[in-house]
Amino acid sequence: MRVGITGHRGLPEPIAERVRAMLEAEVRQYPPGELVGVSCLADGPDAWFAHDVLDHGGRVEAVLPAEQYRDDLPEWHHPTYDGLLGSAAEVHRTGLVESGSHAHQAGSEILVGLVDRLLAVWDGKPARGYGGTADVVVYARRTGVPVRVLWPKDASRG
Repeated sequence: MRVGITGHRGLPEPIAERVRAMLEAEVRQYPPGELVGVSCLADGPDAWFAHDVLDHGGRVEAVLPAEQYRDDLPEWHHPTYDGLLGSAAEVHRTGLVESGSHAHQAGSEILVGLVDRLLAVWDGKPARGYGGTADVVVYARRTGVPVRVLWPKDASRG
């Protein structure tokens, strides 16, 4: 089973803890040898999911929205990103150089095309900018990829 991830970054800690638990429980539902997690490896749900997949014995494939994508990620996340990228069984690229909203959406569209199911850590609200989680969910649903929304009850991003 090929499962992708999209989700909000910068979640406050009480919500982040709950989301981490939800992601781990979701990953544990799949037989380890059959699970391939596909992620852009950003800080937050992307990286948490990738770690959970690897810890569970699955494989991770990375999608790079742009060659300069790493530069858009927080510096504190670079060691985690580099480690996960180095652990990826395969890396898919958009061919774009500059990172930004269009590259993020392009990467997400590649990700959606690679998976049987998409997990979305999403509060159900419109994207705050093009290429956000809501846009990825809309794209997945439009292309027929099942989406499972993971969001703690009564939680708010603020």
